Amino acid sequence: MASKVEPVYQIFSFHDSKTSPDPIYDLPAQCQTPAPVPIVIDNGSFQTRAGWAEFESPRLLFRSVAARSRGAARSETQIGNDIPNLEPLRWLLKSQFDRNVVVNFEIQELIFDYVFTHLGISSEGSVAHPIVLTEAPCNPLHCRQMMSELLFECYRVPYVSYGVDSLYSFYHNNAQRNLQPPHTGIVLSSGYHCSHILPVINGRLDAVNCKRVNVAGSQAASYLQRLLQLKYPGHLAAITLSRVEELLHEHSYTAVDYHEELEKWRSPEFYEREVHRMQLPFSGKVPGGCVSVEERQERRAQQLRRLQEINARRREEKLLQDQERLDRLMAVQELLEDGLLDQFHKSLVELNMDSAEELQSYINKLQLAVEQGRQRLLLSDGAEGKAEVSELEQPMDEGDGVALMDPDFPEDTLPEKPANVVQPVFNMAEYHQLFVGTERLRCPEILFQPSPTGEDQMGLMETLQFVLARYTPEQQEALVSNVFLTGGNMQYPGMKERVEKELLAMRPFQSHFKVTMASRPALDAWYGARDWALEHLPTEGGAVAEGWISRQDYEEKGGEYLSEHCASNVFIPIKIAKPVPARPTEPSVAPLTSNGASAAVTTVTSALTPSGSTVPADVAMVTS
Repeated sequence: MASKVEPVYQIFSFHDSKTSPDPIYDLPAQCQTPAPVPIVIDNGSFQTRAGWAEFESPRLLFRSVAARSRGAARSETQIGNDIPNLEPLRWLLKSQFDRNVVVNFEIQELIFDYVFTHLGISSEGSVAHPIVLTEAPCNPLHCRQMMSELLFECYRVPYVSYGVDSLYSFYHNNAQRNLQPPHTGIVLSSGYHCSHILPVINGRLDAVNCKRVNVAGSQAASYLQRLLQLKYPGHLAAITLSRVEELLHEHSYTAVDYHEELEKWRSPEFYEREVHRMQLPFSGKVPGGCVSVEERQERRAQQLRRLQEINARRREEKLLQDQERLDRLMAVQELLEDGLLDQFHKSLVELNMDSAEELQSYINKLQLAVEQGRQRLLLSDGAEGKAEVSELEQPMDEGDGVALMDPDFPEDTLPEKPANVVQPVFNMAEYHQLFVGTERLRCPEILFQPSPTGEDQMGLMETLQFVLARYTPEQQEALVSNVFLTGGNMQYPGMKERVEKELLAMRPFQSHFKVTMASRPALDAWYGARDWALEHLPTEGGAVAEGWISRQDYEEKGGEYLSEHCASNVFIPIKIAKPVPARPTEPSVAPLTSNGASAAVTTVTSALTPSGSTVPADVAMVTS
């Protein structure tokens, strides 16, 4: 008979990694001459990446959060990697983002201070380097205006360029694949707060048909945390958001066929083979475990000595108090014996007594109490050693002799179990394990089916189908020939295969499409922005290059102005009609006509608008 093969369990431990503070780098000499080198900042809602365009990799990578308590000074604010563990300060964490749009510019200023300081920029009052900064697709004009105002007015930077992070990643990977511009394709980007579908036609973003899905990494993490906390209510505090994010990043995957994959998990053999047992930290000491008789006797002796010391200290304190009060009363009685009646009566009033007889009665009681206290102290000192020996010699089930010897000792209310009772074996390690099974695929699935989280909206692929339907068949063929996946939330294993399967079901029979995953989905936005900055320096031939906003442009065209380039948003200025203030005019008196009626005098005034056009304003003044 063949022996049964035991299944191999997969037990994993949480890393609980803690960040270390970033060093303050020295400003490299090659970044200053012959011209200031641009600083590339990928301002992500989950992580900020910053570095010099001349370098091969970003120097700073940190979480886009700040821990600042109410009323604290700016110097006491902790940024990014200065926070070793996020969980104790989770309630203090603040971000500059509302979803994927920057709205809290006070925190954004702290982030910029952190970046410029750690990159080694020590110039007072200004940052003399051009800035390449990422922004959200279809970023509101007000947010860009506030960002430009912060950079030009607070840091006095010479040039700023804005671009969309996923488009930078798109063009960077197209260059690696040697695709010739202008590029046409559709970008599926999923980050921490939002997912986007961005169609690109002939090298430019088609902003009219861009769509956003409000499901991304943060919603998947919150959903996984709720699932595990409902499954293990005894470990609510241990299932932190940081550990849940670790589960998502390292133990989750995207099912190519979701329902078919769930059917596989019904099999016990498949479950035992694929479930991930996550080991929570725990203490090896089991309360109420097996304790030997000698250890129990030693603990009883220690408890006995501790109680005796406490009782002796209380007796000494009470004896000292009684002796001091007795001395004071005896001093008052001496006043009576010396004939100092006035002082004696005054002391009686202070003692709240009425007569010498009452004073003598209190003195007799205190003398008796002091004498008894001294005798008890002598008896307890002599019987201390005997009590210890007799206590150790008694069987464990007998009464506590200390309680019989002195009523001040508390009774032993903890019953002792017989030594021969076998304690049940409790596996503490297994109790502190989280069995992560179908949760590994259920949480990434919300990107395609947001309904389990309560979001009433379309999934990513359904939204993609809606966007493609807005184009002609020829444009659809061009778009799906270059479907590009980027963003930190696209790094699940099986994501590319799932998108290919969904496209196969979506597209017509025998149509062609190609899906490409970014080489580094979380970092390619920074690398693409660096490549663009090196290819398009701010001053080429003495004029401001395309894609850069100079300080003169900011002052002349406003903070919301955007110089477009291949990876930027589309600039659609909104003309706001500014009301022209009416000039105060002196009331004129009209002459009366022959029939006594008043004449209406209409004065027409005009004012020039800033654009040079005239705005008529009719002012009718009727006089009587």
